Amino acid sequence: MTQTGITLTDRAAHHVRDYLVKHDSGIGLRVGVKPTGCSGYQYVIEAVTNIGDHDHVFESCGVKLVTDEQSLRYLSGTELDYVHDGLKAGFKFYNPNVKETCGCGESFSINKTTEDK
Repeated sequence: MTQTGITLTDRAAHHVRDYLVKHDSGIGLRVGVKPTGCSGYQYVIEAVTNIGDHDHVFESCGVKLVTDEQSLRYLSGTELDYVHDGLKAGFKFYNPNVKETCGCGESFSINKTTEDK
């Protein structure tokens, strides 16, 4: 599998930069996945304060995005947007590796070929 990076829309990058400055909380954004939920995986997003030896680092719209090797298998090619939907606002993942999401929208399953690699 050819691994491509993770990218942000301009709107998401603006939100992340503002958050990091206001909260003095790091050098970028860690994006990952963890096994959970009714469909199998859930996204994890947090400010990153250090980069590990085995982390992959991408830059998008001036923001450092950090992920671990395992998560990159599931996130390769993903674009993050920051959207407002009524009274709610949050990140929206456009992940080409997702096969389906659960009814509540909190977890997802991955195409079998992505999991096998």
